[in-house]
Amino acid sequence: MTTAKPTKRASRKAEQRADMIEQILDVAEALFSKHGLYGVTLADVAQQVGVHRTLLSYYFRDKKELFDQVFARRAVVTSETRMRALDDYERAAGDAPTVEGVLQAFLDTDLDLYIQGGEGWKNYAALGAQVANTPEWGAEMMDDYFDPVVLRLIDILQRAMPECSRTDIFWGYHFVTGALMLTLARTGRIDKLSGGLCRSEDFVAVKQRMARFMAAGFRSICDEHKAL
Repeated sequence: MTTAKPTKRASRKAEQRADMIEQILDVAEALFSKHGLYGVTLADVAQQVGVHRTLLSYYFRDKKELFDQVFARRAVVTSETRMRALDDYERAAGDAPTVEGVLQAFLDTDLDLYIQGGEGWKNYAALGAQVANTPEWGAEMMDDYFDPVVLRLIDILQRAMPECSRTDIFWGYHFVTGALMLTLARTGRIDKLSGGLCRSEDFVAVKQRMARFMAAGFRSICDEHKAL
């Protein structure tokens, strides 16, 4: 017994459904990135998409499910991309990983997504910064998607600085991710403070500086505690 192949009509309908879901996710992502989970309604998303509110309920159980799918769509990509970058770096570095090298693999790979990915990826960056700073439910989302790649980073940093305590390495990561999240939020504050010398949108300038700056910070706190 053979299984009938799907008709062209069914295939086209599936494509239209997939396109509509992507459009909804794109619009919701832009709105959530600016106004947060609680500042956006399904009606807001439907209005921006140009469809009736009930269509969103057909695809998504509620606003939280829509939010979760928006976040998951790119979280999987950035997590897997950074894990591959760390794998590649570890193989290339062999027995001699460096702090700068592993931070570049972790940070620069992520920044490249926002530099090259267009406005959608920049919206996701701002959304990720919101999630990371929402302890009620955001921390759990970050745990689910990013713990494995962060712990991989910690392990390679420990190999690069075997004399450094694991406590100091975790604190170093805490400071790194804080600076990264502020950068991804694109608040515009650095633009005003610097009188236009620096721009929140300039991820290329951030990429040129962040890994080296953070590497110096890691070495500083590790060297200080080693000398005590």
